[in-house]
Amino acid sequence: MLKDYLAQKGVAFTERLVDQDDEALNAMSQESGGFMGVPFSVFLKAGGAKETVIGFDKNRIDTILSSE
Repeated sequence: MLKDYLAQKGVAFTERLVDQDDEALNAMSQESGGFMGVPFSVFLKAGGAKETVIGFDKNRIDTILSSE
C-alpha cells in the first residue's frame, strides 16, 4: 500500500527489508526510537532534515511531501 502510494505520487524510495537485513533493522530501531513495526518511513528533506512516519499515515505523508 505505501509503496504504491509513493509510486503514484512520483516519490523515489528505497525499500529496506528489516526482517532480512540486520543493519536496516538497527537503523530503523535507532531512527524510530525503538519502534519495531512496519511500515516505517524516513523522508529526507532539503538541508538534511529528516521526517519520520510510523505506519501508513497518508495525511502526514502528504503534509511532508507538500512542504518540500
